[in-house]
Amino acid sequence: MNRLPPPELPSWLDAMVPFTRYRVEVVPGLAVHVMEQGEGRPIVLFHGNPTWGFLYRKVVADLLGEGFRLIMPDLVGLGFSDRPAAVEDHSLENHSRWMAALLERLEVENAIAVVQDWGGPIGIHAFSRLPGRMTAVVVMNTLLAPPKPGFKPTTFHRVFSTRFGNWLSRYAGLPQRALGFAQGDRKSISGEVARAYAYPLSRKRGNEAVAALVRMVADDMEHPTVALQGEVRDYLMRFEGPAALVWGSRDPVLGRLARRHQRMLPEARVTITDAGHFLQEEVPGEIADAIRFVAGES
Repeated sequence: MNRLPPPELPSWLDAMVPFTRYRVEVVPGLAVHVMEQGEGRPIVLFHGNPTWGFLYRKVVADLLGEGFRLIMPDLVGLGFSDRPAAVEDHSLENHSRWMAALLERLEVENAIAVVQDWGGPIGIHAFSRLPGRMTAVVVMNTLLAPPKPGFKPTTFHRVFSTRFGNWLSRYAGLPQRALGFAQGDRKSISGEVARAYAYPLSRKRGNEAVAALVRMVADDMEHPTVALQGEVRDYLMRFEGPAALVWGSRDPVLGRLARRHQRMLPEARVTITDAGHFLQEEVPGEIADAIRFVAGES
């Protein structure tokens, strides 16, 4: 695999991510930024919108030296990965294809997938394209199934799916500058940590993925995401490897969906916490313990 050099980071941010960093071309002209640390069984940690691999730094620090190769990719359009040529290129189909290509180039086998937010359907669907390579899974606040008929999009998704939502993202830096409001403890994303999340999206151009990923959320049963979410659900319900759920109950959007995922993964170990949406910031130890559990069971 040909690794491309990563972008330089300002010193204050570089010190917060003391990992090996590189870029991998997944399709011609489109490269994914990856942070990696350790050697051994691969653990691929998928983030969501509007974060980047930085989200997992505490979890990774907890697991270092335990025989794991910890891989933190940035989704295309977010973090320090390349931006696609057209905003319309953002779809669950494309993101899944890009991440599957990354997994192949990194020669990932016998992997533990750790997923949250959009990293859930994207990461799981990517592995579904590569049968046998995912052998254990840890699921956090996400939606790994189609919405139920008659559902209504949340206010957040209604707002950020509009032209006004595009303006809020591009010029007001929202929601990336206000992640603390989705937390159980709002102080868990503040100061330099909040600055680190906002930094990759700080330009007025190049942050289009934030609103585009919101538009990927289904707003009716005809939305193209729905069919692929069905494929994700079916793949998980056939999955026979060890699984764990770690859920943030104070997540204002997805906090109530733990039971739905328990029904999909009835043998999973379940940990319900008082954390919010970005629970990696609040309960990294519980997430690391879930990873150790599924690793020991497989």
